[in-house]
Amino acid sequence: MASASHRRSLRTRRTLVVSAAVVAAGVGAGVVVLNANAQAVDLYHQTLAAKDGWASSGSGTTGGAKADSAHTFTVSTRAQLVKALGSASDTTPRIIKVKGTIEANTDSAGKKLTCATYASGTGYSLSSYLKAYDPATYGRSKLPSGTQETARAAAQKKQAANIVFKVPANTTIVGEPGTKARISGGMLQIQNVNNVIVRNLTFAGTEDCFPQWDPTDGDHGNWNSNYDSVTLRGATHVWADHNTFTDAPHLDSANPKYYGREYQIHDGSLDITKSSDLVTVSRNQFTNHDKTMLIGSSDSEPSGKLRVSIHHNVWKGIVQRAPLSRVGQIHIYNNYYDVTALNGYALQYSINSRAKAQVVAADNYWKVPSSVKVSKLLSGDGTGAIAGSGNLVNGTKTDLVAAYNAASSKDLRTSVNWTPTLTAGLETSAKNLPTSLATTTGAGVLS
Repeated sequence: MASASHRRSLRTRRTLVVSAAVVAAGVGAGVVVLNANAQAVDLYHQTLAAKDGWASSGSGTTGGAKADSAHTFTVSTRAQLVKALGSASDTTPRIIKVKGTIEANTDSAGKKLTCATYASGTGYSLSSYLKAYDPATYGRSKLPSGTQETARAAAQKKQAANIVFKVPANTTIVGEPGTKARISGGMLQIQNVNNVIVRNLTFAGTEDCFPQWDPTDGDHGNWNSNYDSVTLRGATHVWADHNTFTDAPHLDSANPKYYGREYQIHDGSLDITKSSDLVTVSRNQFTNHDKTMLIGSSDSEPSGKLRVSIHHNVWKGIVQRAPLSRVGQIHIYNNYYDVTALNGYALQYSINSRAKAQVVAADNYWKVPSSVKVSKLLSGDGTGAIAGSGNLVNGTKTDLVAAYNAASSKDLRTSVNWTPTLTAGLETSAKNLPTSLATTTGAGVLS
């Protein structure tokens, strides 16, 4: 990005003053970012602002801002995206501009691939699988094993080879404005790498053709799928901003049931696991989804990591995990939750704090229909903490933890072992969030 001029016209100075006033008022903040010359910032080289959540800590998050022309790509097909990403071990800074829709379930020539394509040659068939592991004959005490489970895993591996995109360190992936940029049916895997930015993209239809039956999961067993739209595993300094996550066009209401349980083909929207650390999730829209954001994949993950900031996001038609937090220090502020049932997605809870997670949830806004009890907005296992204030329910300041604890046998703790300091953009009142976030979040807003 060009350096700022030391001379400004009166018109430029007036523009800057007006723009600063607009941002300070929270009107349209984050839609257009201005540099010292009142020019729209080049999204592809933009870096995370100072003190904007945990990802700004230390060296900050710059993604591929230092990429040269040889490592700046515009992609519109799966094959082009794979080529642009290159090797997951290559740390050369790169910028990837996504133009239009990338269909993950396609081959190198762009031909559509189906679940039947992936199953071909493996010996897997759903009917055979259902027959082999029917709880009435196979029982409920052990995971499936044998010919059909081996075939299912082989088919799933074939799909994974096609739809999982491994993101290297020092990478910025941005949807090109005005092109309705999206990744359909794919998963960005950010694993054991540092310094990644993902912005202005819609992630839709991330589906597992071959869910596994686990009769030991819960009281009645469950079907578990394998792909998140974006997954962080051991990743550090990641900024996910102005994206949209949705199950559409295939919603959970269309899923059949087998063995009396939903045949779940969706996993997480944005999961942050395996000791990932220093992550900022800002101004995204999460909609039409069940298990949305998992922070920490196990109650036994080591302490000292999983530091995540989640701010100015919209959660609508979300069943649970908004987020589910384990172990780490998580700051959740200035989010808007509409927990009205949508397209069959009905609330279980919004925020879960377990495994000694230290959550600060402040100045968020919940829209809650009369059919939903306020005590259902939170959840926990009796070891996690949620502190914070200024949370509004239908415009009224509400102590969410007190409401939950009054109805639960496993109380959430009310004090945490840290104080958030990386809070640039924090609004101390949540009252305007339903209006301001409606037009300033999700993909397609940045220009």
